[in-house]
Amino acid sequence: MVDQSIAGVAGKVAAEGDRSGRARLVILLLCVVLALSMFLSLTSGASDASAVGVIRDWLTGTVPRDAALGARDRLIVYDIRMPRVLLGVLIGAALAVSGAVMQGLFRNPLADPGLIGVSAGSSLGAVAVIVLGTTWLAPLTLALGSLALPLAAFCGGLAVTLVLYRVATRQGRTSVATMLLAGIALAALAMALTGILIFMADDRQLRDLTFWQLGSLGGATWPKIASIGPIIVLALAAMPFLARGLNALALGEATAGHLGIPVQRLKYTAIVGVSAAVGASVAVSGGIGFVGIVVPHLLRLLIGPDNRYLLPASALLGASMLLLADAVARVIVAPAELPIGIVTAIAGAPFFLWILLRKRGVVDL
Repeated sequence: MVDQSIAGVAGKVAAEGDRSGRARLVILLLCVVLALSMFLSLTSGASDASAVGVIRDWLTGTVPRDAALGARDRLIVYDIRMPRVLLGVLIGAALAVSGAVMQGLFRNPLADPGLIGVSAGSSLGAVAVIVLGTTWLAPLTLALGSLALPLAAFCGGLAVTLVLYRVATRQGRTSVATMLLAGIALAALAMALTGILIFMADDRQLRDLTFWQLGSLGGATWPKIASIGPIIVLALAAMPFLARGLNALALGEATAGHLGIPVQRLKYTAIVGVSAAVGASVAVSGGIGFVGIVVPHLLRLLIGPDNRYLLPASALLGASMLLLADAVARVIVAPAELPIGIVTAIAGAPFFLWILLRKRGVVDL
């Protein structure tokens, strides 16, 4: 009986008409787009290394005519570009799905991990480990090893998210204005504390932190993927199980509770999942903004707000968009590399302004 009620809610949440057929088609097309984006990212860069030749050599087992050139190509493709592509897929999917989940949780398309301070909290945790990892936090970093950075970023993002939810929610209702203003305040506080840590950093750490805060996939390595990959994969694997609950939550927490949805457990699961995904992403890529707000909103216009389709579609489109942005960042000023956070901000900021103008008759800030 409860399942039938939840299914009815999913139908009501959908926009006018049944968009399930269109959603499946869009997801199928996004799979193709992701495959093409991965191939483009694998073949783009300042080097003329041939990814096609390397793949052909792997499949056929042949030795290239110029063995030294073949070894260089394999090094560039396998040890530099492939980890970068895989990291871009993981982070793009994590940021986009996290944005979709937070928008469903707060029931507002303006919610975004970067906009409301979650990314800033994750950055604070990561910067603390980078700057203090050899002094005050040395015992912690030695004990945790490669997990220290993603774990610190996760804790920072989780703390900000919990505080934000407590401040913005009263009597089961979430105030959008309070959410955005509290997010701005928490982000400012986290950035101020991050500034103190940057002031304490030495010259080498300062240079690394400056480029890290702008966002980049340039530091992708197989060990980094091994350290943060399982965290992101587990968080992404848990998100689809929240879809029906988020659909019911769109009608209000009281209605969702009457339909048998464990609302509080849903909230905390969503908060922990988002914090884990965003924290792990920020730990290795730095600040990459607007993916979490642009991707879900664009898909919501195409396939409707049904989270059963929105979440997987967000993962696919988020991964594709980040790979394409990274390809642009690598070639636009080659042989130098533009920080990817600049590319996503240039593309995402006008879109966000459009959302504000479109919603100004509904949301009075």
